Amino acid sequence: MARERREMVAELERYGIRNARVLDAFRTVKRHLFVDEESRPYAYSDGAMSIGFGQTISQPYTVAYMTSLLVERRPFGKVLEIGTGSGYQAAILDALGYEVFTIERIAGLYEAAGRVLDALELPVQRRLGDGTLGWPEEAPFDGIIVTAAAPREPHTLMNQLADGGVLVVPVGDLASQQMTVIRRNGERFEHEIFHDFAFVPLCGREGWGDNNE
Repeated sequence: MARERREMVAELERYGIRNARVLDAFRTVKRHLFVDEESRPYAYSDGAMSIGFGQTISQPYTVAYMTSLLVERRPFGKVLEIGTGSGYQAAILDALGYEVFTIERIAGLYEAAGRVLDALELPVQRRLGDGTLGWPEEAPFDGIIVTAAAPREPHTLMNQLADGGVLVVPVGDLASQQMTVIRRNGERFEHEIFHDFAFVPLCGREGWGDNNE
């Protein structure tokens, strides 16, 4: 599906994604491998798609937008992804040359994503658990990407950033969130606020409860 990937990248460029490294990663990673057989004809359309368990694979633009925010501020290093989902975002980060760690709380998604990442022989470190608590044994991280909606700033994750590290997270209510970039500067945290998005809720001890409370 190389033609479809080229068309997807051209659409990302029309939407304003300019970072050459990010665009190259989207040309390289085969998104159709991260969705089920029935969904594969639509894998490169710019829309979110169900991956089961009430979760989605975000539309390509959203993944590219979040990734660009990270790459432009912290182009290399050790990155933690919260919410493995299908594994696509982790594969994009790997294609960009990051050392990638990812956490998924839903066992079925964790196992399915693991099968795809293993088949592609990607060196992504994976954990099943509560992503809102991060991965303290591997901290600090140069970057953290949260692929679900946080009800507030995730302080545990912020504290697992390296000095100069960057956290990209959508923060808001269940209907709409503002894409937020938090950079650590010693014991201070600097914030940038970007566009509104709509993500599935970030569940866990420091996110929404399992009943979205």
